[in-house]
Amino acid sequence: MRKKVHDVAKRRKNGLYSEISDELSALMRTGWADTERHDLQPDEQAPYAARRRAALSARFPDERLVIPSGNLKARSNDDTYPFRPHSAYVHMTGDQARDGALVLEPRADGGHDAYCYQLPRDSRDGNEFWIGYTAELWMGRRPSLAEAERVLGLPCRDVRTAAADLAAASPAAPTRILRGVDPVLEAAVSTDEERDFELEEALSELRLIKDDWEVGELRKAVDSTVRGFTDCVAELSRAVETSERWIEGTFFRRARVEGNSVGYGSICASGEHATIMHWTDNDGPVRPGDLLLLDAGVETRTLYTADVTRTLPVGGTFTEVQRKVYDAVYEAQEAGMAAVKPGAAYRDFHEAAQRSLAARLVEWGFVEGPAERAYELGLQRRFTMAGTGHMLGLDVHDCAQARTEEYVDGVLAPGMVLTVEPGLYFQPDDLTVPEEWRGIGVRIEDDVLVTEDGHENLSSGLPRTSDEVEAWMARHAG
Repeated sequence: MRKKVHDVAKRRKNGLYSEISDELSALMRTGWADTERHDLQPDEQAPYAARRRAALSARFPDERLVIPSGNLKARSNDDTYPFRPHSAYVHMTGDQARDGALVLEPRADGGHDAYCYQLPRDSRDGNEFWIGYTAELWMGRRPSLAEAERVLGLPCRDVRTAAADLAAASPAAPTRILRGVDPVLEAAVSTDEERDFELEEALSELRLIKDDWEVGELRKAVDSTVRGFTDCVAELSRAVETSERWIEGTFFRRARVEGNSVGYGSICASGEHATIMHWTDNDGPVRPGDLLLLDAGVETRTLYTADVTRTLPVGGTFTEVQRKVYDAVYEAQEAGMAAVKPGAAYRDFHEAAQRSLAARLVEWGFVEGPAERAYELGLQRRFTMAGTGHMLGLDVHDCAQARTEEYVDGVLAPGMVLTVEPGLYFQPDDLTVPEEWRGIGVRIEDDVLVTEDGHENLSSGLPRTSDEVEAWMARHAG
């Protein structure tokens, strides 16, 4: 007897096999070794994740909280994008499984019991393990629920019952869910959009101060990024022969070898492309005499990312005008970094850097002074474009949904990690500046940890002054 393939799995319309014989089905179900792992230990992140869940629990007593990991997204037909779980799920569990969810079920004492929904291993008693787009023989072995429990330190349940379980859960406890992540689970619960947004805010705010384990992961990310930048300098001559994409590929190789991937789309912007804040096409020429603005970060295997920028003279030395712009940006970054310390307002580092740049632009005659007037009116923004930094962690722009009073209107505290990244960008068609300035873009960005007595520049392994950059490039140029 033969069965249609779509009886057991989603059918590929133009697949070469439309049927399965009973004999093949029987053959596939037999002769497999027991591969259950009994030697697994709790992940080193597990106790930290437990403390994060406890902090979340304290914010929402007597309420059910649902934090999905997310699902695969189609790239085209049956091909999917590489999966990356939602950062809030990773932060609360240390897990990276797709189609999962963390549930905090309220207890009578006001606390919560936490458990994790996971997609279990495919059974070898049927055909699901070898037929279908997500079958284990196609996608790779998944941990069993028991294995996941040992690693995460959490009870784990079959996610295929999650929607029904949540729909049948006691209405006595109100439910909040992290929205926009898993439409099936979202449809299974009755929640209030505003209350759900409060959960999203809380999840962002709990990432504002990194624990010791997270700081260690960010150090790894930055250290790999430093090596990636050095790789790019060593292969800069190959980029001159090809394009910006040689730089992109060079850095990506380091990110994949030492981490999970890049933490965001690398910006490899040569020449006038350096004036485009988020240039990621990376398909332009790399010419001696131009500047290369390289903004890139390695994402670790635990999904913490660095975010570093250096602006490099392709030929190894700055021209007079390039150096003038570069030194002004460096001066502004120094002013910004000096303002990073516990107890300072978050905005202080931004304002210090922007004031510095406004003064330079007035001095050069590009905006009308005095400098303080130019700053108060925001005139420097024609050439500085963006803010001077942001929080950093699991997301390159971390904690993005935190309340304004806790983030940009908040106060710096030990354990916060942020970028300090002033820049000047003179557009190629800007007639308000001399021709030799047009098409020059410079940004210097470092990842900074707020400490008990000030700050630490985690990316200090890369040079920052113009002289240091030239000397570093001379040492490593291929």
